Amino acid sequence: MIWLTDEITFPDYQFTTKDGIIALGGDLSVERLIYAYNNGIFPWFSDNDPIVWYCPYKRMVLYTDELKVSKSMQKIINRKQFVITENKAFEEVIYNCKNIDRKDGFGTWITDDMEQAYINLHKKGIAKSIEVWLDHTLVGGLYGLEINSIFCGESMFSNVSNVSKLAFIYLAKNDKYTLIDCQVYNNHLASLGAREIERDLFLTILKE
Repeated sequence: MIWLTDEITFPDYQFTTKDGIIALGGDLSVERLIYAYNNGIFPWFSDNDPIVWYCPYKRMVLYTDELKVSKSMQKIINRKQFVITENKAFEEVIYNCKNIDRKDGFGTWITDDMEQAYINLHKKGIAKSIEVWLDHTLVGGLYGLEINSIFCGESMFSNVSNVSKLAFIYLAKNDKYTLIDCQVYNNHLASLGAREIERDLFLTILKE
């Protein structure tokens, strides 16, 4: 396992473990995070653990022209019950993603340092959020990083059924992005058309 130094660089991809870990340590500076995402690497760790950097062999992605919207979701969209905005409440979105009670336990990985790091990226215009509102109350949303025509999704939350899907669909229909990076497989995103591709292909798309 390779530990990072103060130098903003990462090991060669051949050193990635079978679990997708490419390095440990380093920091969450704006410069390092930008460099990491531009090279297909992202942090994922828990409180009191060292920073763990991942670049998995299989990458869950959505080609935005492969988006699947179910009939039930289309009915929700057609009702126009919810208001969707962009970058109006980034800090509220990441706070909710961090603190919402998740059955899978994945809410705990957003540490205080991680929260502040992405707020810093947002202030630089790199991290973005999508918000879903009901009667002027924030009920769902997602956030991630914008790397050229790719949106690197980080986390989403929902306080009302299906609104995280609503935010994701809104994002996918944005003509600005050709691909949404979902990082690792989950059934929720697979139902919307996301699928796994090889890391080499993802890195090629990222460089293009």
